[in-house]
Amino acid sequence: MSVRTLQLSDALQDYLVQATLRETDVMRRLRDETARLPMARMQISPEQGQFMTLLVEMLGARRAIEVGAFTGYSALCVASVLPPGGKLVTCDVSEEWTAVAQRYWREAGVADRIDLRLGRAAGTLEALLADPREHGAYDFMFIDADKGEYDRYYEQGLMLLRRGGLIAVDNALWSGRVADSGVQDDDTRALRALNAKVRDDPRVSMSLVPIGDGLLLARKR
Repeated sequence: MSVRTLQLSDALQDYLVQATLRETDVMRRLRDETARLPMARMQISPEQGQFMTLLVEMLGARRAIEVGAFTGYSALCVASVLPPGGKLVTCDVSEEWTAVAQRYWREAGVADRIDLRLGRAAGTLEALLADPREHGAYDFMFIDADKGEYDRYYEQGLMLLRRGGLIAVDNALWSGRVADSGVQDDDTRALRALNAKVRDDPRVSMSLVPIGDGLLLARKR
């Protein structure tokens, strides 16, 4: 029992991964390839991917949305537990990074469950919202893209999610910068503002989970 969240040493982090991680060979090789890219820091941690997989399973999700695919690891985690006929709409702007993703999605046998939309995510979500049938039609949303647009994605997500649906927002702790009053760049300020907004939002139940770079969870009431 502890009155505060445990700080992970390198040894304990290694134990966490080695002792509890369930990861397919395809997932591991995707992580290894991504680790060699210049923007490898954008990859979520494998333990976060496994946690999100569990959340999607617990929701019984059939339809999901992702904002920010990068090389496809998070989409692979989500799509791997969608039922037959399930669908993940994933948004990104990079053909180069998503080309890597699509190779691994095909190899894992989940490409038919993933609907990749290239272009600005806000525009993709607005296009979905233009169809009244899409309102309240989704079970899960993962937000991991440009931080200045997080508030917009959150509001769009609340319209697209059903009651009881879950939004997961990545980078909510922002490597600790959100707690440093001396850091006042636009991205950090946007993350602080969203954390405070979700905390006080009566439309959702929420928790900020200190996994990866901080995962803010908001369940639509």
